[in-house]
Amino acid sequence: MAFQYFPQAQQTFEIPLIANDNAYLGDVVSSESNDPEKPISGGLFRLTKGEKLVYTYTYDEVKIVLEGDYTITDETGQTTVAKPGDVLYFPKGSTITFTTTDYGLAFYAGQRKKNAF
Repeated sequence: MAFQYFPQAQQTFEIPLIANDNAYLGDVVSSESNDPEKPISGGLFRLTKGEKLVYTYTYDEVKIVLEGDYTITDETGQTTVAKPGDVLYFPKGSTITFTTTDYGLAFYAGQRKKNAF
């Protein structure tokens, strides 16, 4: 089976708006057709300054911050400012609040079907 290649996805992929007027998320790739029992989907998440995004994960996910910053808080009160190069793990069931001082762009991989967020 051949690998898939998505040239310049960070610059060219049109990330769909998913919440408020400042939260964008879109799957670029998914293993769903190869492994429908345990698919992994990956894509880009962008948040611009404005409303906070509160999200409860129904799957495990890993994010790596590519650009900008995010202030991330969970339901336990843990807070961090994530910057480019930082990697975050969000376990299934966690409720996360995302904000940014200007904007943030991250790549994620989650154990879920494509566009099932």
